[in-house]
Amino acid sequence: DLELLRVSFDVWFSERSLYDSGQYQKVMSLLRQGGYISEKEGATWFVSTALGDDKDNVVLRGDGSPTYFASDIAYHYNKFSERKFDKVINIWGADHQGHISRMKAVIGALGISPERLEVIISQMVSLHRGEELVRLSKRSGDIITLREVMDEVGTDACRFFFLSRSADSQMDFNLELAKKESADNPVYYVQYAHARIASILRLAQQKGIDYKEGDVSLLTTEPELTLIRKMLLLPEIVEIIAHTLEPHHLTYYAQDLATVFHSFYKQCRVVSQDEVLTKA
Repeated sequence: DLELLRVSFDVWFSERSLYDSGQYQKVMSLLRQGGYISEKEGATWFVSTALGDDKDNVVLRGDGSPTYFASDIAYHYNKFSERKFDKVINIWGADHQGHISRMKAVIGALGISPERLEVIISQMVSLHRGEELVRLSKRSGDIITLREVMDEVGTDACRFFFLSRSADSQMDFNLELAKKESADNPVYYVQYAHARIASILRLAQQKGIDYKEGDVSLLTTEPELTLIRKMLLLPEIVEIIAHTLEPHHLTYYAQDLATVFHSFYKQCRVVSQDEVLTKA
């Protein structure tokens, strides 16, 4: 389903490989040597309070089975020390907010700067049909899969809507709005701008207009200059996204750019009798 959404993974990692390769045992040995492992209450604990956390955390249960936290420790050690990652970015659900401090603490205990780990907390998505909330329940088995949403509204709409909110914001995904063919639907609005641009380029091609040598200094009207200024913001937007890890800025920019372009399109004729201005 993620492939349909054009989301792909370079590596699929096996948790079992951490134990089969001995990396889990190695990382536990390192923590024990550093004095960060203790035995109490019939279990084995990572002494995270020694590093500023508010409580210690179990890594090995009384029956000898490792906890999820123990696997996470070995997995992050694999990334930082075995695969030599300069930086690790995790995307966790909102229910894992409280796990960040202990993960950073154990990374510090392994001699790795906690600043090299960044965790993005993603909030839940609520599905709506118009004003009505779509009721979901894992317990009763009432769920809607990602594939079902894509089948109903399309891949482009899914990608755009999912990216239209910052990860730490609750998202209301309106299925009816995502299918609407009007300016109310931001996906349709942006795609309509693209369709207009494509139409202009096709017309230019049909007329044999080579705009590569166009003189943009001829574009002096306010709609033209406003569009140019907005277009020039793209590199800055991309830089902001790269630094903040907040791709929702791109969807906002796309909507703003579409608004400016639609205004320009209504006020300025692109392909006209003036060949020099048309090329510009």
